[in-house]
Amino acid sequence: MADCVGCFNPSKTLIKEKLFSPLTFSNGSAHCCYYKHGFKLRSKFQGLYASSTMSTPNHPGPTSSIDVLNQGNRNPEIFQAIEKSLSNCLSETNLHLTVPGLKSKTRGKVRDIYDGGDFLVLVTTDRQSAFDRVLASIPFKGQVLNETSLWWFDQTRHITSNAVISAPDKNVTIAKKCTIFPVEFVVRGFVTGSTDTSLWTVYKNGVRNYCGNALSDGLVKNQRLERNILTPTTKAADHDVPITPQEIIERGLMTKADFDEVSRKALSLFEYGQRVAREHGLILVDTKYEFGKTSDGTIVLVDEVHTPDSSRYWIAHSYEERFHDGLEPENVDKEFLRLWFKDHCNPYEDEVLPDAPKELVCELASRFQL
Repeated sequence: MADCVGCFNPSKTLIKEKLFSPLTFSNGSAHCCYYKHGFKLRSKFQGLYASSTMSTPNHPGPTSSIDVLNQGNRNPEIFQAIEKSLSNCLSETNLHLTVPGLKSKTRGKVRDIYDGGDFLVLVTTDRQSAFDRVLASIPFKGQVLNETSLWWFDQTRHITSNAVISAPDKNVTIAKKCTIFPVEFVVRGFVTGSTDTSLWTVYKNGVRNYCGNALSDGLVKNQRLERNILTPTTKAADHDVPITPQEIIERGLMTKADFDEVSRKALSLFEYGQRVAREHGLILVDTKYEFGKTSDGTIVLVDEVHTPDSSRYWIAHSYEERFHDGLEPENVDKEFLRLWFKDHCNPYEDEVLPDAPKELVCELASRFQL
């Protein structure tokens, strides 16, 4: 399969080539490797694979690359590589037309998913989605998301099994075929956000019981919650809808036993992610998880984990001061791009959206690579 898949974005050629050991699991097997010799990571700049060298609580790693952002520095080599790739993003794939054995294609907001019979081939593209639609293509984004998820999938196996089989390309994951639960498990640690389903949006509109969580009066935007909360949504092609645990069970979307197990795993994943992020100078603010069930009935984590696309990250050292001054937190996620579109159009209703400014696209690409 690796020989068939190959490299999907020719603009990401080598200036330097690094060869890391395969990601291995407790049984010693390599589930994430490039051919049989290791997981080959290719980049024009060293900062791209920061997630691959992150430490765990028991394995301290190098100084976080987020320090570069804290110091206000911008690497001209990174920006030059991004600008050169603006016209050569991986925005669409059609492997089912060229790769033998792939039966069909499903186009998600970010991923192109191919049916390989007993497995799925997931290609993470550079498409940037928000407000339930694609806003732009961000250079190198798919590569970053795929490899960030692979790292987290490996590091969180003590919490939950996952569907990953292998990763033959920097934008590709081959996964077990599962029955996906029609619910997204959104976990939040703060009152924030700008979309219609964000906690801050519904809170400022007067909602005090959200997805089964009682919220006290007097909360302000970007305030830390007393405890992490689960705010599930239905999975829909056009617009995700908040839902309570009771409604999930009553509608037959999940059994109570499955919901309870997935809820426990989602909250544990988030707590672990917050701890690792904090050790690297970041705050994991909120995120979403998706789960499925394999043919033998095992519940597994699927899709992506703790990426800057599925999660909101803030810079830890400046959060308190900026919060008390009424300023937005420094962030390394896509929120600033969301806000730009909200200021310049109605992203939910306008049929045609304005093009994202080149400067914002480059800025988001650089943040994904920190």
